[in-house]
Amino acid sequence: MGQDQTKQQIAKGLQLYQSNQTEKALQVWTKVLEKSSDLVGRFRVLGCLVTAHSEMGRYKEMLKFAVVQIDTARELEDADFLLESYLNLARSNEKLCEFHKTISYCKTCLGLPGTRAATQLGGQVSLSMGNAFLGLSLFQKALESFEKALRYAHNNDDTMLECRVCCSLGSFYAQVKESMKIALQHGDRPLQALCLLCFADIHRSRGDLETAFPRYDSAMSIMTEIGNRLGQVQVLLGVAKCWVARKALDKLSQLKLHCLSESIYRSRGLQRELRAHVVRFHECVEETELYCGLCGESIGEKNSRLQALPCSHIFHLRCLQNNGTRSCPNCHRSSMKPGFV
Repeated sequence: MGQDQTKQQIAKGLQLYQSNQTEKALQVWTKVLEKSSDLVGRFRVLGCLVTAHSEMGRYKEMLKFAVVQIDTARELEDADFLLESYLNLARSNEKLCEFHKTISYCKTCLGLPGTRAATQLGGQVSLSMGNAFLGLSLFQKALESFEKALRYAHNNDDTMLECRVCCSLGSFYAQVKESMKIALQHGDRPLQALCLLCFADIHRSRGDLETAFPRYDSAMSIMTEIGNRLGQVQVLLGVAKCWVARKALDKLSQLKLHCLSESIYRSRGLQRELRAHVVRFHECVEETELYCGLCGESIGEKNSRLQALPCSHIFHLRCLQNNGTRSCPNCHRSSMKPGFV
């Protein structure tokens, strides 16, 4: 069977499938697979078979055809075909609840060199990865993946993808809500904090910032109470993202954000990201001219406690303590009731 005949038979199968004659469509596509010598045509038929078996709930058959499609894509030596076939393999394993394999295949998709299909399929890869993380109860990673998928959907006006992401977010919300009930019943404060943080992140991803802020406040209170420093960082980053979404992030907030990001990337050994935040931090310092009036060091560069005086001048607490004066070193106004930053 040549290229033209292969295309005709694929189209015939699609017509049957769209008219709900699924079994007949499968028979047509299976014959094409057996007789066609056209690799591209075989690849397309395998894609049709993967989709059909997925919608019919035959996930083992779906996986079988996805594996064959991978081999065909390798024969074609085309990055776009490889991306599509690895995505189908990830989806097949997702349906079979093989979540670790799903994540692995999604990472393979993301690691492929730039392709034309990446713009169209990148959101679907992120969605599949998010569903896998959700299946493993890794809520933060799941939400990050869903947010990426949602950005792809908005950037490409993909309403179908947006709908699928919203459905996954609904499942995500339901799981977190159930976890919150369990945490409240058992008085599990760490789990309560995690659930509140997830609730806040969900509302932020939906653009409901007014609901997100109180959740972040509650999460921060519990994180501080139980001494979870990493949790406090995650809350602060979430709040910073809210302000970015509002396009109202002031310079001091940017300083805190870059400083936190710097420490995170340093601990993970991600040098490129680390350098980027160090550069942005110093740019913000220069733009705001935030320097301690006593020691001359930039404010916020080190994890030092600051003291704001009633006159609005800010200094390092240690510098004021060493200075021993009860008035502002800059304007010499009385500073009997300082506030801490």
